[in-house]
Amino acid sequence: MLAADEFTNHHARPEPSIPRVLTILSFVMEKLVARNNTLADGLSQQLDGQSCGLAGIGKSLNVFHGVRAPSISIPKYLERLYKYTDCSPSCFVVGYVYIDRLLHKHPDSLVLSLNVHRLLVTSVMIASKMLDDVHYNNAFYARVGGVSNAELNRLEVELLFLLDFGVMVSSRVFESYCFHLEKETMFNGACQRIERPLLVLSDVAEIRENSQSSLPPQISENTESSSPPKIVD
Repeated sequence: MLAADEFTNHHARPEPSIPRVLTILSFVMEKLVARNNTLADGLSQQLDGQSCGLAGIGKSLNVFHGVRAPSISIPKYLERLYKYTDCSPSCFVVGYVYIDRLLHKHPDSLVLSLNVHRLLVTSVMIASKMLDDVHYNNAFYARVGGVSNAELNRLEVELLFLLDFGVMVSSRVFESYCFHLEKETMFNGACQRIERPLLVLSDVAEIRENSQSSLPPQISENTESSSPPKIVD
């Protein structure tokens, strides 16, 4: 457990460089969302207004849907999560594993612009709890992710049940997903390798919000690009 002054010193250090996994994951998720948005729009038109729009497709993920898509891009959102939560790069790979498992268990569900941000913050938070020796609590992740603490608590429980609490990821599975993500970049002419630290699943300590100085800037519509606009309900 870190003291309040240690939080201050921790966040006063220079901004960390962006790991390659964020660039790769951003590319993969943006491509997935663009394809699914097009598919969902087509399905909505075929149903001739009988559905509830994008939110009516894939009811398993309804709890993750917002009223409208946030204006912040997926790359900027992932950068914000990494910058303020200090989770390890491996958490983003494992978070992607969770999303992929979710879609295999519930094939009627689509990752869309309406739900991708909530899915990302929830999956990365759970991954951090599984992987990192020290992690921030839900209240801190909620502030970083632009949702309320109560909502993130609900999203965490929902995701765990949708996964049947299947949140363990072996080193073999982790490596296979790294290769999968790296292959996605090969189509652009150059393959980027994802950082591969040693994965050790162990008991972790939780960092609580002990001081205002430890918090990231409040999310609002007027913040700079490093701070996402509020994700509306």
